[in-house]
Amino acid sequence: MKTRRTYFLDYPCDMKPGEKVTFILSLHGAGSYGNWQRHYFPLLDYKDKYRLVIATPNSPTHVWSDVDDEYLQNIVTTTIDQIGAANIKAFWIVGHSQGGLTSNRLLRTDFFKNRVDGWLSLSGGRLGGSPGRASFGSIAAAPPGGGRGAATGRGAAIAPVTGLPDADFSFIFETGEREMDAKGMPASSDWAKKYACGPKKGPEEIVDSKAGYIYDRSRQNPPNPAWGLLPRPGKAQIFAYDGCRDGRVVADVIRLEKGHTEGLEPNITEALVTLMLSAPGGKVH
Repeated sequence: MKTRRTYFLDYPCDMKPGEKVTFILSLHGAGSYGNWQRHYFPLLDYKDKYRLVIATPNSPTHVWSDVDDEYLQNIVTTTIDQIGAANIKAFWIVGHSQGGLTSNRLLRTDFFKNRVDGWLSLSGGRLGGSPGRASFGSIAAAPPGGGRGAATGRGAAIAPVTGLPDADFSFIFETGEREMDAKGMPASSDWAKKYACGPKKGPEEIVDSKAGYIYDRSRQNPPNPAWGLLPRPGKAQIFAYDGCRDGRVVADVIRLEKGHTEGLEPNITEALVTLMLSAPGGKVH
């Protein structure tokens, strides 16, 4: 109400007072918007089964910057106040593309680093060494964002921050195989080293017979596989680091033969949810 800006809030319709839930803030990419993000990573399909409360905000400029920080902080504060801090089992931030870069920046601020238990980066940068980027051709002059291509002229807002954040949280990085260059996913992770994790295990293969909901309808003529094609079934591989200190989850996830904007399929979406819920929570109190 302080900013008078709207957002989506998805939660179990039968949620009871005092019930323990997992709270997720889900940020869209540059050029995109909240409802596209809700269907790109459709957490709303699993809110009842896994007792999730998901806030999905909108940037009026379609690119996140620090002018949106008060709006995002107010969403978090209001939601936690309504649920009750004692009823938040864990608080995760999810970001696609520039929404992931923004998550990385937010996690370096006192407000978020003292509250967030985990970050899921959906093609939004990898802590501890990112894979190289395949060519998106002429689709986006600026670093790419969500469903409708990247906004331009906001380089400072889009530029990634460097180094590791001074905060404690679990971290999952997900990307499409076709988004990466020929070198693929880095073999190690400085974030995994921070938590003295053991070797990377896997892959655990997730098979989807159904397609995701959404794709970039405006960038299919001509199509660019690295950017993303039409929705279709697929496979994904989960590589989780073993035995991380304090039970932290550190993992890499590759969606095979997929690009930047193809919406996540149901089984890999659910697998990511269960991976998030397996991590420790409790920073919100």
